[in-house]
Amino acid sequence: MEIKYILCALVVFMFACLLAPFIIQTCKKLKAGQNILHYVNKHMAKQGTPTMGGFIFLIPLIIGLLFLMPENRFPALFLIIVTLSYALLGFLDDFLKIHYHRNEGLKPYQKIIGQFGLALIVSLYVYFSGNTTLNFFGLTFDIDWFVIPLVILVLLATTNSVNLTDGLDGLAGGVSFSYVLIFGLILTLLPNQTNLAIMCFVLCGALAGFLIFNIYPAKIFMGDTGSLALGGFIGTIAVLSGLELILPIMGIMFVLSALSDIIQVLHYKRTKKRVFLMAPLHHHFEQKGVHENRIVIVYIIITTVVSLGVLGVYLTVL
Repeated sequence: MEIKYILCALVVFMFACLLAPFIIQTCKKLKAGQNILHYVNKHMAKQGTPTMGGFIFLIPLIIGLLFLMPENRFPALFLIIVTLSYALLGFLDDFLKIHYHRNEGLKPYQKIIGQFGLALIVSLYVYFSGNTTLNFFGLTFDIDWFVIPLVILVLLATTNSVNLTDGLDGLAGGVSFSYVLIFGLILTLLPNQTNLAIMCFVLCGALAGFLIFNIYPAKIFMGDTGSLALGGFIGTIAVLSGLELILPIMGIMFVLSALSDIIQVLHYKRTKKRVFLMAPLHHHFEQKGVHENRIVIVYIIITTVVSLGVLGVYLTVL
């Protein structure tokens, strides 16, 4: 790995560490605390924990992308705009929850409309910029305008999956860190992907600083401000690089979070019975008596092992 990647990660890591106490204190003063659902009884002690902690990694990420890009800056600027747009959508959701002291912010249809609109913009950018070639383990093929519905599907799935995974201390951040780090390593193997690789390492540095304050017991939660921004970043960088088909493989734990929630809802509507004790899947394990630290570690290990397998395949075929 080139030294510039390490330096990028270290610079934003230190900035995030310095910024975090200020963000935490600001959230406390503004009484921006998390409202815990009454049926998540194992988390009642977390009631009032500051939320909107996504700003801890978002601000260093933005500054890092603006000042550490060595070559063409436009992909970084586009990624910043998309990530901030998803962050704004999440911020509106968090703000409504805090303002009205409830766990429901934006209505589900409002979220979907916002996510779909942003996904459509990204898909049109990908199509008109000519990024219609997919790379799947070294096999490349051009799908032309079919990239538009694929990008929309990828972004809708990714943002909602990451959002659903954000349910335990350090879970979404830890899984995302592992995923983005190895995704960045894969990008270093591909031609003309230097800028995208740097973007991944910048996010890793920012996330590492955030996780220091988000691991159990969390001093702050990322909120939808952070989880939607993370999902937007992960999905967008995948479609910009043409690697969207490996996203569900490396992000297997994101996929399981989403699938478990979908299965639970559909099965309950049909039979009035539950498949899982609670959905998404990590809450099922928690209800079974598994400590959240163990769940988080297992999720990160599985993501790391699967992602390293994908990296190994690319090392072999390239």
